[in-house]
Amino acid sequence: MIDSTTIMLTATAPFVGSFISVLVVRLPPAREAFWRRSQRDACGKRLSLVDLFPIVSWMWHRPISRLPLALEIAAIAMALWAASETSGWILLATCILGWLLLTLAVIDFRTFLLPDELTLPMIPAGLYVAYRIEPSSLLVHALAALMCFVGSVVLAFAYRRLRGREGLGLGDAKLLAGLGAWLGPLGVPSAILFAAVLGLAFVLYRSLRGHPIALSDKIPLGTFLAAGGWLVWLYGPLIPSG
Repeated sequence: MIDSTTIMLTATAPFVGSFISVLVVRLPPAREAFWRRSQRDACGKRLSLVDLFPIVSWMWHRPISRLPLALEIAAIAMALWAASETSGWILLATCILGWLLLTLAVIDFRTFLLPDELTLPMIPAGLYVAYRIEPSSLLVHALAALMCFVGSVVLAFAYRRLRGREGLGLGDAKLLAGLGAWLGPLGVPSAILFAAVLGLAFVLYRSLRGHPIALSDKIPLGTFLAAGGWLVWLYGPLIPSG
């Protein structure tokens, strides 16, 4: 039976997806995404009332880019996916996490950037949710976030010294810290493993399509970490505790 929370979040999801499409375009170049009235980026025209309704506005105008429509549908799918595995206030927290990870995944895939405006709030939010679920786990999750960040920075420094180029950005370190806050010490390794498998599948797919990736090419690691974190949050680590 579908409860009121699921209905509310599913109805809200298209508007969230529309806002995500704004963030994806505006946030990486540090443009004003939050305080400026919505407008079309191509011509600067203010949006009409019809333009503010997700999916409907895309069907009305049929723009060249399908990204807004895809993100609106993805936001709905994530809300329904979350509702199939969680309920109550945890469902709300799961949707927020899922939409945030979706935003980060798309931005990193497009620009190889993970904005601080999105990664840093993950840490206190994850710690709050961990405390709400089990107050005694707060310290463990806080330590997991700290160790993820420190470990990532050390690894990035070592890679730069050995190879003479960047291999892991601070954005990835902050995302891992956020995942540590949400998933705890047992969940992060599974998220990293999922990310590695997805990254390898992406490289193989590109190679089969005739676009092999060289060792010096960038890979959107944050995209795969976001996907791995989402799977672990919903289904738990590969090696459960206890």
